[in-house]
This record gives sequence, structure tokens and C-alpha cells, in this order.
Amino acid sequence: MKITGVRTQLYRYNLTRPIGDANSPNGWSTGSHLAVFIDTDAGVTGVTLGGGSARRHIHSLAEELLVGKDPRGVRGLWQRMIDRAFKGNNRGVVNEAISTLDVCLWDLKARLNNEPLWKTLGASNRHVRAYASGLDIPLSDDELRAFYTRMAGKGIHAGKLKVGLNMADDLRRIGIMRDALATSGKQPELMVDSNEYWSPKQAIRHIREFEEQFDIFWAEEPARRWDYRGLRQVSEGIRAAVATGENLDHISEFMALVDNRAVDVIEIGRGAGGITGGLQIADLAYAFEIPVSVMNCPGNFSAHFAAALPNHIWMEVLDAGRVAGFTIDTRIEDGWIVLGDSPGSGIVFDEAFMQANAVADPSTADTGLAGGRRQGAALYEIAEGEALWGDE
Repeated sequence: MKITGVRTQLYRYNLTRPIGDANSPNGWSTGSHLAVFIDTDAGVTGVTLGGGSARRHIHSLAEELLVGKDPRGVRGLWQRMIDRAFKGNNRGVVNEAISTLDVCLWDLKARLNNEPLWKTLGASNRHVRAYASGLDIPLSDDELRAFYTRMAGKGIHAGKLKVGLNMADDLRRIGIMRDALATSGKQPELMVDSNEYWSPKQAIRHIREFEEQFDIFWAEEPARRWDYRGLRQVSEGIRAAVATGENLDHISEFMALVDNRAVDVIEIGRGAGGITGGLQIADLAYAFEIPVSVMNCPGNFSAHFAAALPNHIWMEVLDAGRVAGFTIDTRIEDGWIVLGDSPGSGIVFDEAFMQANAVADPSTADTGLAGGRRQGAALYEIAEGEALWGDE
């Protein structure tokens, strides 16, 4: 059995609500998906979703390293890609390409086994606990309340609020999230995420004030992702756990955080080397009894990976209309992501939708993804009524 080629289709879609954080407070309302297909001479195709910026590298890596190889040796193929990118540095869009191809290969392996991916990965349970994540700075108070109330209606009692611009807004909105989640009938679990917007000292001051009124379960990215000294300083200065890692690319980048006790919850994103790289990071965390949390993805297909991790606590659920151009065999019941029995990740693409919404090349103008760190981050707060990024 051999891989015969890779195909991709980039397409755009509209979100059902705006999303944004402290670095992009105006938010965005459109998104794009890159549908990825790995074909074989057995007539079975692996599929996944990726980012359009990595498209060129996905094709070049696949054509050079994967075509003609047996797709069942996923870990070995992952290592070939990692080794090939060694001199070019397996970070950024190159790492995103490797991660996407790895997830697609695991999907293909599960389809060849004619079983769901969670079983191929060795999970014994199809349930993954979920928390609601609003990416919600652009939302009004009423929209914020409606979002978390809707998620509470699905049995979810934990939520994560985007914070960082100013204290008054943050305190009021944490209270809105708490009260909305309480409608689930369970004790709310509250998390905050400043997306590396603060300095360590700012983070300690802000989070301590939050903790005077609320029980905060974790504070996410309260300082820069690589700043193990600053993150440890924050962890020692607050009651809440410090969560970070979603924007790191490789297990080596987690070593300083773990070795210096700078992280209390390790977050694993799709860009951390795909499933193969993510398993390594989860094993590292397990060795030090650190819990892990898998980050959001369209349709929650990463829950297959999360289900296989013994130290996994919660997976992030965004629910902003990103299930566009495909269907997936997952659902949320009583606060849990429930994985189905469809082969692979359960993703089935809608060819007609993709063709009707196809775009040639991704750009910030096409997708609305502002990107970048906001001017003034780690320096000052935003006063009420002050112009935000993009308001000039």
C-alpha cells in the first residue's frame, strides 16, 4: 500500500458571530479552511482541516517525503518530515504543514482500520469533557450572556473569558459568564485568557483582583509563551493555575516550562507537531503529573486525540460556526464531546460548498484574521472609549 498524492482545497466561510481577543479586540467575522486529502492506491483517502498559509509546504513535503510510502507508518513518516525541516527550522508554517499532514495520516490510518480515530489512538472512552470558550472580546454584554447561556444549555459548566484590556470590563464580564454558566445547574468553573497581552507584574495585579471576587480555575497565557521566569512568577503570585502552551510548536519548547515549574496546565494545539507531536508533549506532562488541555478546532475533531490522553482535563469548544463545508460525527451532550463511530475523524467534506466558496490564496483581507500583538501590550491598559486597533 502506498500514498499516491495529496490534494488541497482552500475555501472561505462566514462565522455565526464575531470572535477576537485583547490583541484583536475588533474581532473578525469570516474564516477559511484548507481541506486536505491524502490519497492511496488502496482507494482510501485520509482527510483533515488545516491552515491556508501552510498550503505550499503541505504539497512540497508530501511530494518529497510521503508519496510512494506506506501510510500506516505514521510515526516514521512524521520523523521524516521533522528531520527534513531540521535545517529550515520546523517552526511556523513549516511546522503547521507537518502537523496538518500528521493529523491527516492518522485519519487515514483509522480509515484503513475501518474504525474511529479515537480507537486507533487507543482510547477506551468516546467522551471528552468540554469547556466553552467565547473568543468573546467583540461581543456585547447581552451577546456574551447569550453565548454562555447557550453553552450551559448543552450541560457545559466551565467557561473561558477573553480579558486584558481594562479591569472594569473584565470584572463585569466574568460575572456575566459565571451567572450564565450557573444555568447549567452545576457549579461554574471560570477561566480567563489574556493571550500574552500582559507583563508578569500586570498579570499578577489583574488576576489577584479577579480572585477577590471570583474563584478562577486557570489563567491562560498571562505572560509571553516562552517566558518561563515570568510565567513562574505569575504562578507563584496567584491562586489560579497558569495554563500555556497552545502556541508552542515542539516538545523542546515545553522543557523549560516544565523544568522551571512555570506551567500548571499544559495546553496542546494542533500546531504542536500534530497528533504524533502532541502525544509526546502529553507524555512529558504525564511524567510530571501535569494535566493537559487540548485546544479548540473546527468540529472538535481533536477530541479523538484528547480521548486518548490519561491526563486530559478539558477540551476547548468555540462554537462560532466553523463547521462549514463539512460534517463531522461528534456532538455535545451534558457537557461532554461525544465521539461517533464513523471511520477516521468522522469528517465528510461538502464538495459543492467548497467549490462555491473557493479562494485562490489566504490573506488577512480574505479571512479577517488580524493577527499580531496589539500596540501597547504589556505596557498599558485601554481606557474606556479609547480607540482600539484598526480604529484609526
